[in-house]
Amino acid sequence: MSLEHNNKPVPVEKHSEGGTYAIGGTDEAELNITYNYSNFYYHCLDRKEGLRWLNGKKAKDCTERLENAIRKLGTDRDKDYWAPTQGNAGYALSILLRWARQYPNAIFKVS
Repeated sequence: MSLEHNNKPVPVEKHSEGGTYAIGGTDEAELNITYNYSNFYYHCLDRKEGLRWLNGKKAKDCTERLENAIRKLGTDRDKDYWAPTQGNAGYALSILLRWARQYPNAIFKVS
């Protein structure tokens, strides 16, 4: 998934989170979020679409729902990224929220 402006990921602080990452990190707002977290997103973000609820929406229109989901899930990460824990799922959303606040007019793309 990514946060884009003019069909390109917006620039963000270098990071290496997610299921796949560039060697040395990346400075593009792209994050591979494992399907293992999907049940949490169906329960806390959108019952019908889960994480795909973000697709095509402006970041500023998603911040409140992201904040609420993060509040429910927490951000206490497991040492295993792949573990389907509330904290892992919430931490991934916290990254998206940080980017959404930085680029409120950018559009989420979920593939």
